[in-house]
Amino acid sequence: MAGLEVLYTCVGGRVTCPQDAVVCFVHWEMIKSGYRCVGSGDEPLSTDRRSELLPPDWSSNNELYSLRYESRDGDAHLLKAIAVDSTLIFNLMNSGTQQVSELTVNIVDHVDSDQLHTFHSVFKEADGLTEKVKTQLLPPQDRPPGPRKRREEEEEEEEQRRRREDSDPLRIPNRQPRQGPPPHWHNPVVPPFAAGGADLDPFGSRGGGGMIVDPLRSGYPRSGFDPSSGIPDILPPGAVPPGARFDPFGPPVGRPRPRPDPDHMPPPGYDDMFM
Repeated sequence: MAGLEVLYTCVGGRVTCPQDAVVCFVHWEMIKSGYRCVGSGDEPLSTDRRSELLPPDWSSNNELYSLRYESRDGDAHLLKAIAVDSTLIFNLMNSGTQQVSELTVNIVDHVDSDQLHTFHSVFKEADGLTEKVKTQLLPPQDRPPGPRKRREEEEEEEEQRRRREDSDPLRIPNRQPRQGPPPHWHNPVVPPFAAGGADLDPFGSRGGGGMIVDPLRSGYPRSGFDPSSGIPDILPPGAVPPGARFDPFGPPVGRPRPRPDPDHMPPPGYDDMFM
């Protein structure tokens, strides 16, 4: 309640009943929310000026309080408090839109009538009264948002920004290739004779190849060529994951092209190459 003690000390001489203390408390909550008091009564006067203090005649009538405020955006508001038995009924009206908010305060729940001139003892359940003022009396646009509300607003703004970008017909997507090191591929350890395991385990929880035997995982010695290291002028390093089945679409650059074997596919029944 920073600042309330200073305000209450300034007007302490005019506090004569518990209603005065409640009005002083509500006034300070409005000041914290950005309002400024411009005077008392229902009609504006030439002597009105914006102030955090209460006007000199604010407590002249203990049954009916009438104070005028101005919000951050310059809207005029009229605050009235009517004492009914042991309660104080507040009405805050926007003079421009005629919108009205209401708050009913049970005086004995929040003010100790025997400690009116002792600030540290006069108010009871101050946090509860503050919450009532913020949620019931102040208009929604003037209520301070909580942390969760701010996060929701930020997420909504981000979602709206993305929708605007996606719906912009003139927006050109970024086609610049990603810069940085080659991607890191996970090299699973698979038993050499686990061909077909992936077909029996469609979710891949056990890993494995497929129904086609992978020569790189069949248990036979591998050749010195590793496609994951890249092919000069053809594939960059990292384009082929380690251990993946890979069918070269051309001979590696710099390696001699093998010549055909005359006996590679002899005709049927031909088993003597010297005939």
